[in-house]
Amino acid sequence: MDAGLVDKSSEQAASPLQAELQGTIRSALGNGRPILTHLNADTTWLLSLAYPDDTSPPAGRLRYNILIDPWLDGPQEDLAGWFSRQWHVVKSSVQTISELEDLLHDMEAIYFQSTRLGSHSEEPGTQWTGSFIDAVAVSHEFTDHCHKATLTQLDPNVPVFATQKAARLIQGWHYFDAVLEMTTLTKGVDWRKTSLAPLPDWVGIGRLITECDSLHLHSAVVICVRQRQSPIDAAETVVYSPHGVEASTLSVFDGASPPLTALAFLHGLHDVSLAWSKQLNLGALNAVRAQKLLRAKYWVATHDEEKLGSGLIAPLLRRKVVTVAEAVQSLRAGPDKNVYGSEHWAEGLECVELRNGESILLE
Repeated sequence: MDAGLVDKSSEQAASPLQAELQGTIRSALGNGRPILTHLNADTTWLLSLAYPDDTSPPAGRLRYNILIDPWLDGPQEDLAGWFSRQWHVVKSSVQTISELEDLLHDMEAIYFQSTRLGSHSEEPGTQWTGSFIDAVAVSHEFTDHCHKATLTQLDPNVPVFATQKAARLIQGWHYFDAVLEMTTLTKGVDWRKTSLAPLPDWVGIGRLITECDSLHLHSAVVICVRQRQSPIDAAETVVYSPHGVEASTLSVFDGASPPLTALAFLHGLHDVSLAWSKQLNLGALNAVRAQKLLRAKYWVATHDEEKLGSGLIAPLLRRKVVTVAEAVQSLRAGPDKNVYGSEHWAEGLECVELRNGESILLE
């Protein structure tokens, strides 16, 4: 995989996020590939999809934008402040939804200028008066994923696709016009069943769960995008699992009809747990196991920010950072060394770590 599109020099730019996006956008213009952008140092993402050639995008639009687990500014609390409160250590690249909307407007302007689709008599993008965020995906009910102060900055017309508990929580706010529960993907899945209105029929948002995980902490959001000019509606997927999904759960993709190809797998490297208790983030060992099965073209780290914390839970958190090389070595020496002992399966295995504000073109 090639992370060369990530321009490290942008850290010195006046607007790192805009500089990253502009460079990636120009690279994407010729082939219409997805763009993945890390909006904070933790686990808020923007997936920008080009409208297929056989569709008619709304006037003034060339990209369909999905916002994932938005938490941009301020603290998050679980249960109450005395129990658990956290803050970002690194200031998010965009602090408000309004800033993100302005950025997405500028993205469209670059597209129109570069492709000469915009009117010469008016500023590109002015034909569109709605939100440039087309859908939101929420992976968990916990407030570092389902952050009310950020979510309620969105236009209420933006549809929200959420897991069951998160959907019920958001519905209780009586803010959004449409809050839909994600379809669960099962063996032999037909991804088209995840394309719930008002999603376009070439996009689906579903969920993978592990049966033995009663809290569904170790689940995944699966965004499916129909491959261009596919007569059988084959799709590419972005599999987003901030706490890690058990590797065996990914077997549901085997025999999927129409077929699914894993484009990107978002899974962190940090092993996070509560002292004497529950595993929270499964970390690099599980990610390597999962990536061996999934064979995604891109493996991207997520949810690895070491946040500031207070409350009862903060001193109980245990974090272990494991590199890809260390994880591979551990698996080769472990009880499953007959599976992982081969020298060849890990060749080219790489995890792309996008920093706050960086983007990558998923070619």
